[in-house]
Amino acid sequence: MAEAAIAIKSETENSSEAWAQALTLPCRLSVDMPMPEFTVADMLRLQKNSVVKSQWRVGTDVPVRVNGRLIAHAEFEVVGNHLALRLTDLI
Repeated sequence: MAEAAIAIKSETENSSEAWAQALTLPCRLSVDMPMPEFTVADMLRLQKNSVVKSQWRVGTDVPVRVNGRLIAHAEFEVVGNHLALRLTDLI
């Protein structure tokens, strides 16, 4: 019985160490803002300080992806001098 308890404790410690290592792995968070009307001509006209207007309204949810997988929807928000995301739905 004691041997089984020691084996379980050892497995738990190994699992905790594995999770600790996995939690430091980098991943890519991206926000999709599709622009269906955007053309190659629009792209060629881009220059420094260009403003690209979108059909998205303020407060509209945008898709949030981690490593290409959709994980949430969010709204843009300003926090101090930074642009931030407020998650509105986790998938």
